[in-house]
Amino acid sequence: MSVPAPETLPQRIDRIERERLEADRRYNDALTALDRSIGERPDLPHPPPAFDVTGLDALNAHWNLLPAGAPPIDRSLKGRLRGFIWRLIGPPLESQLRFNAALVDHLNRNVDVHEERRKAAETTIAALGERIDAIARFQSHLMQYLQTITAYVDTRSRAAMVGAEVLNTSVDAMASDFHRRWESLAVRDARVAGERETLLASVEDLRATAVLAQQTALSLKREVARVLAVSSATPDASSSTSPSTSTTAAVPVPGADLDSFKYLGFENQFRGPVEEIRRRLEAYLPLFEGRQDVLDVGCGRGEFLDLLRSAGVGARGIDSNDAMVEEARARGLAVEKADALAYVAALPDASLGGLFAAQVIEHLPPDYLTSFIEVAATKIRPGGLIVLETINPTCWMAFFSSYIRDLTHVRPLHPETMQYLLRVSGFAHVRLQYSSPVDPAACLASIPADLATIDAPVLRRVIEVVNGNTSALNATLFGYQDYAVIGTRE
Repeated sequence: MSVPAPETLPQRIDRIERERLEADRRYNDALTALDRSIGERPDLPHPPPAFDVTGLDALNAHWNLLPAGAPPIDRSLKGRLRGFIWRLIGPPLESQLRFNAALVDHLNRNVDVHEERRKAAETTIAALGERIDAIARFQSHLMQYLQTITAYVDTRSRAAMVGAEVLNTSVDAMASDFHRRWESLAVRDARVAGERETLLASVEDLRATAVLAQQTALSLKREVARVLAVSSATPDASSSTSPSTSTTAAVPVPGADLDSFKYLGFENQFRGPVEEIRRRLEAYLPLFEGRQDVLDVGCGRGEFLDLLRSAGVGARGIDSNDAMVEEARARGLAVEKADALAYVAALPDASLGGLFAAQVIEHLPPDYLTSFIEVAATKIRPGGLIVLETINPTCWMAFFSSYIRDLTHVRPLHPETMQYLLRVSGFAHVRLQYSSPVDPAACLASIPADLATIDAPVLRRVIEVVNGNTSALNATLFGYQDYAVIGTRE
């Protein structure tokens, strides 16, 4: 997933300016809406009119229909007549009198109440008008303030933008100058790096030439010493009794491998330095813990023998390369020059506690290899171990980058083939141990897992298929570069 490029200063300033303009627009819109929401002063109602009391005095003066009360009634004719008439009209008049009294009393009592309410309404309407006027004045002052703030903020913003532009110009100038200086330094660094690479290549060539020269000198020295030793053991020609028959046949000199130093140089350049090989072979050290009489076939420079010696395991080695043997002996290791099959065949039966060979069996012809394994089975005592490491040809990278590089390789050996050869030769508990995995950085990359969660079934299925094929190819092309077949002698 690509990482977005960091924001530059001009881009940042442009973004801030766009955000400021957008904020100004929203502010002005809100201010306009606020201004439009301020309505005109409403018309307040007039105070209620005063209570009409013009007829109240007349009501108070004339409500009593019987100011003198009921007429006197006695036994006289007039009295009995007044009593008869009062009994006819008296009850209605008294009822009317009570009504008039109640009504006048009610009107008298409510005049004051209505007057108080009128005064309260008049006061409330006046106060409400003053409050509305105060709110209108506040809204007017608020709008003036907000409009002033807009101009103030805009002025400050413009000042800040001017400052930012000045700063941006200064930074651009500094960046341009820095960029020019950086380009100059980059060109200089590239030139220095090129000169350094050239010097390193020259030094490497000189080192390789010096190593070859040193190995050649050592080989020649050993050969000269051997020739001188043979010459000193030849009888002097002057001791012959007959000069005519004094012609002495030349003593045959055993052939010497004057090119052995070349393969030592090949190992140093392509297989790796001694420290790296020791680190890679440390994985086999626990297999031989507590064992004795271990034979390292094709011991080379003696890396594994050195590990066994440090672990207290008694071991010796053989190799067919003179330069390898001499280098191992120079490190104090017990190493002989010998042919592997002949040397192992000459050992007493069940005399070895273990046999180890790293990167050797791929150099042996098939008939030689099968004979070597069969003979080794008779020379390793019961409970003893055989460990044969070789290049894994099922890893294409190992085959094409390591196996075919070495001209002395005879044929690649499949892991299952070696497992079968040990079993049919009498070894039990035969297993394979893989090592030297390819660096993951060199493998094919899969599609990132976060893309596989996309909510698109077809795309997700394509990603799954591509990742599955990538894993299969990685397993074939970039698996383990080496393997060891390990067996136990029962």
